[in-house]
Amino acid sequence: MDLELAGESIVVTGATSGIGRATAERLAAEGARLTLVARTAERLQAVASVLPGGPHATIAVDVTAENAGPQIVRAALDRHGRIDAVVIAAGTSRLTPLDELTPADWDEQWRLNVLGPNALLLAAADALAAAPRGGRAVLVSSSSGKRPSMSNVAYSVTKAAQLSLSRAWAQQLADRGVRVNAVAPGPIDSELWMAPGGLAEQQAAAAGTTCDDVVAQAAAKVPLGRLGTPDEIADVIALLASPRAGYVTGSAWSTDGGSVPGIL
Repeated sequence: MDLELAGESIVVTGATSGIGRATAERLAAEGARLTLVARTAERLQAVASVLPGGPHATIAVDVTAENAGPQIVRAALDRHGRIDAVVIAAGTSRLTPLDELTPADWDEQWRLNVLGPNALLLAAADALAAAPRGGRAVLVSSSSGKRPSMSNVAYSVTKAAQLSLSRAWAQQLADRGVRVNAVAPGPIDSELWMAPGGLAEQQAAAAGTTCDDVVAQAAAKVPLGRLGTPDEIADVIALLASPRAGYVTGSAWSTDGGSVPGIL
């Protein structure tokens, strides 16, 4: 199916790894012109250099920094002249028991999952409303936002808040023709889980087992019997970020292999 994204200007945060990078690759393959956002200029350039199409813009900024939202929007408008969609995929997590979470841990996740996305949507609202075929925004949340994980409670709680934020912005911008949706992935075979020091290694160290055992146990909890891939999540994001999902807004699509046994 042609997603009708050729020539469209799309912002992708967290664009150098995991779901963010897979989404950038998918959107570029569809012919979109991207503004790639991450903290490290060198990694951004490495990604941009291998993407098809373009021209693609990059901006190295911490999405939780003050004025990051306006900076990102200005970079996209300066390069592409408009913004048709925004994909908010920046995020991270680590295993910390609830009673060991510090105020700094809570603040980090709140800024990353709620305040940063809110600031970017606020900055991008007018540009999205001016998009020729209606603007779109997709927030990458988590199944942990629907069913809290006791191993990363600050992440879970702020991802739940992010789902509410997505729904609030969908309501706020609906009469301006802008659609806002969220995706809620489960465990994904990405750097967040599989890289050295990632969630699998952290869980293995805490449980005194191996990374392979941790991954096998996580997969066994998924009805489909495996971890998802970044490409599978990127496919859903690309649809929601496209004009082809024209009657979808305010949704929180579970992309978790059936892990959360709910229908909302």
